Amino acid sequence: MEPIIFSIETSCDETAVAILKGKNKVLSNLVVSQIDIHKIFGGVVPEIASRKHLNYLNQLTKKAFEEAEIEPDKISAVAVTYGPGLVGALLIGLNFAKGLALNLNKPLIGVNHLYGHIYANFIAFPELKPPFLILLVSGGHTMILLAKDYLHFEIIGQTIDDAAGEAFDKVARMLKLGYPGGPKIDELAKNGKPVYDFPKPLYNKGYDFSFSGLKTSLLYFIKQNKNFKIEDVAASFQKSLIDTLIHKTIKASKEFKINDIIIAGGVAANSYLREKIKTEKEKSKKLNIYFPPLNLCTDNALMIARAGYEKYIRNKFADLNLDAIPNLGLKDIC
Repeated sequence: MEPIIFSIETSCDETAVAILKGKNKVLSNLVVSQIDIHKIFGGVVPEIASRKHLNYLNQLTKKAFEEAEIEPDKISAVAVTYGPGLVGALLIGLNFAKGLALNLNKPLIGVNHLYGHIYANFIAFPELKPPFLILLVSGGHTMILLAKDYLHFEIIGQTIDDAAGEAFDKVARMLKLGYPGGPKIDELAKNGKPVYDFPKPLYNKGYDFSFSGLKTSLLYFIKQNKNFKIEDVAASFQKSLIDTLIHKTIKASKEFKINDIIIAGGVAANSYLREKIKTEKEKSKKLNIYFPPLNLCTDNALMIARAGYEKYIRNKFADLNLDAIPNLGLKDIC
């Protein structure tokens, strides 16, 4: 009998719950975004995010079970994000999950948010199996990983300063585009040309990334030039950042002789990234590139359920002492 996983994701400003049966049968997938609330502040306000999670969770949970047409006692386990993320937001979801698991007498599964982003691909591509490479790009993390097994990921390279998504948000603020920055720059860049030569830090040095220099270069450009086309600046910045991501990922693919590459995290929704890496696939003919559906790129509970499934079938459960870990790393347990 296939397990049914109920999951909760509240690591930042999306309140999400999902119900997944087996590996990829979606019974419910609900997300309430707080973007409209936080954009007036230019970014996420942690306390507001926590309060909104508290307001939404009970209602979303009830709706999820109605949508799935099952009773709560029919689930096999409760999976929940316990890090990384905003500590207050994490605690709201974690404590709700503990209460639900205790009330239903079901096992609790703690899921690393980063593993969730990786497993979003497994919902769309159930045939995926290790080994494969991962380009994980989000607001808080940028790294290239080698998947040696289903729950064993080795870090090949990572950012030494800003994450890619963070750089998008900071540059968007410089250009007065508002929050969230990634989608706004992506959309603006479609009407521009990459005519400005912004740097690509560490482009030919190993597998680590650095985007603070790129961000600083753009800041000085804006101060020193008054007559520029904002669409061209957006396109030029985006090209420098995305080209660096892809260059290092393809380089790792060749060095480690692995042709399966999955893209994960919020920045995986970027249209230029998707277009550019598909061009690399067409050039090599050997590469297999996997992107999660757009609705699974940003934070959602379905990806947490899918990672939770892998832990469930291996009996990797948590006890009620599980705590939120805001700086949880990928080397820590899934």
